[in-house]
Amino acid sequence: MRANFERTGQTPMAKINPGEFMRQVQAEARKVVWPSRQETVTTAIFVGIMMVLLAVFFLGIDSLFGWVVRQLLSLA
Repeated sequence: MRANFERTGQTPMAKINPGEFMRQVQAEARKVVWPSRQETVTTAIFVGIMMVLLAVFFLGIDSLFGWVVRQLLSLA
């Protein structure tokens, strides 16, 4: 079994009991830094503005390509 791990470059996973696993999960969850309400609102507004700007941009590009294709097809 060890030769298989050495050949693939992987290391065998440590065996831990469910209680230890839950303690590790709780310890990692305590390290999470949640954004403030102000940061969340600011980010949501920024995402909304960017979404509108990109929608308008892609509408313009799509309209331009549509016009070019119509012009090319009218030549045929």
